[in-house]
Amino acid sequence: MDTAAKANFHWSCKHTWKKSAKNTGWCLLGCAIGDLGTILFFQLSKIPFPILGIMTLAIINGLITSITLETIILMRQNFDFSKAFKTALAMSFISMISMEITMNLTDYYLTGGATLTWWVIPIMLGVGFITPWPYNYWRLKKFGINCH
Repeated sequence: MDTAAKANFHWSCKHTWKKSAKNTGWCLLGCAIGDLGTILFFQLSKIPFPILGIMTLAIINGLITSITLETIILMRQNFDFSKAFKTALAMSFISMISMEITMNLTDYYLTGGATLTWWVIPIMLGVGFITPWPYNYWRLKKFGINCH
């Protein structure tokens, strides 16, 4: 970042916070579908599998569904598949990883892991949203880069 860009950067742009919140929300939706769906599957099926294994699969599936959703969103904005996929992967992978890890750590801390209850899901989603949001703001403000 050059000196002029550093001097112009600030954390007080309401428009950028709003846009980055929208981007973070789409990322959260994609991550939550795969993550919570995986945990719910194992919880309902009662397949004996280690908690760490379930949580690892949940993170992987959350990343896959988030990348898929973001690729579809970009394709609807007239990106070709290759460019949409690369953009979805490159622009938000750090957000997705931080989101997934904090959601699963929250679940583990509050329930012992790989357990969905009516009260833990909103907390997981809240933590999953808050964690990458400042990074998404920074990236959008600094580079003008977003996925949606």
